[in-house]
Amino acid sequence: MTPLRTEPTPASTAPTRPRNRRQLIIDAAGRVFNERGYHAASMEEIALRVGITAPALYRHFPNKYALFSECANFMADGLVEALDALPDDASVEELMIAATRVTIAHRDTGGVYRWEARYLNADDRRVLRRKFGHVLDRVAVAVQAEHAVSDGHLRAAAALGAIGSITTHRTRISSQRAEALLVEASTRVVEADLRRAAPSSAVGVPAQPVARTRRAQILAAAIPLFERDGFANVSLGRIAESVGIVPSAIYRHYPGKVDILAAACMQAAGLLSQAVEQALTGCADPEDAVVALAATYVAYSFEHRALTSVAEAELAGLPAELQRPLILAQREHIAIWEQQLRAVRQDLNGRQARVLVHAGLGVVVEAGRRLHWEDTDEHRRTVTALLVSALGMPGDRLPAGGP
Repeated sequence: MTPLRTEPTPASTAPTRPRNRRQLIIDAAGRVFNERGYHAASMEEIALRVGITAPALYRHFPNKYALFSECANFMADGLVEALDALPDDASVEELMIAATRVTIAHRDTGGVYRWEARYLNADDRRVLRRKFGHVLDRVAVAVQAEHAVSDGHLRAAAALGAIGSITTHRTRISSQRAEALLVEASTRVVEADLRRAAPSSAVGVPAQPVARTRRAQILAAAIPLFERDGFANVSLGRIAESVGIVPSAIYRHYPGKVDILAAACMQAAGLLSQAVEQALTGCADPEDAVVALAATYVAYSFEHRALTSVAEAELAGLPAELQRPLILAQREHIAIWEQQLRAVRQDLNGRQARVLVHAGLGVVVEAGRRLHWEDTDEHRRTVTALLVSALGMPGDRLPAGGP
């Protein structure tokens, strides 16, 4: 899920000419990019957070892109350094602890790489991918050696997705408790029994509405363009060309491009809400309900990949008044998960349950990416099993779905 946005607060106690001024700038910029998105962020706002003038900021970074590139690499560098500091024979748990501590330490800024890194140029994206690839390889090797599995990279990606989820939400929880929850969740993911998974062939999710009206056709044409190139890089002219109309005709249906984005996000939220309601109908047992939620969320993520990617990645680009109903929909969705999970795991309080739910959703994102979102029944079953394992659900309640 996309992080819930909060209003910025200017720095008021930044010391004069501190020796770590560059680091203060990176920290502040990471928070702004995380909250606003790359294109909506400004050097002026970043300077305000640090407590300096914009000209002073430019003495450290020549432009916004240079600062953004450093922010996008910051947590990757921290992860590489932390894992490389461990011995070659470090256990999976030791690796998970190291990765979790780095991620929690940079919780407010670490989410930049997840969606906004697509705005890096091709060379810088390759550099960033190599760093995360190094981290993934290190964890995967340990997973394969320790658990004698052949899919170590998938399990490692899913486990790191659980850990990385802490950067996507603002649930208040102590670092110590967050670390314990995320290390346990990621460890359960790498140990998951993928031979027992909820069968997804019977899981159906609502389809996107057929684009019968011009307004619906504009929305349907915009979604894949936003997903592939990013909202800021798609013009109304390109959308109009895809529909076969002149750009000015779009204004008869949408006041502007941002309203098309808002409509896409609302459609994603509506389809997910329908899917959840459908999944829980007739589920009297909480454990069955959690498994149904997991299988449904996985099916939804595979079925509506372009739509959900746009909704997750571009929320920050919406004005506050358009974000508000979407944030409320997100909170309602998490609240449903929290209620069902706590009915099964009575050892969890509300905050702990929410952290675990987000961890499970993070598993879906990274496992799906690792599988290139190739939509097969086997992939849906596998990702569902990984998600359920992250939540600490009793494995014997999952119906056999593998070989």
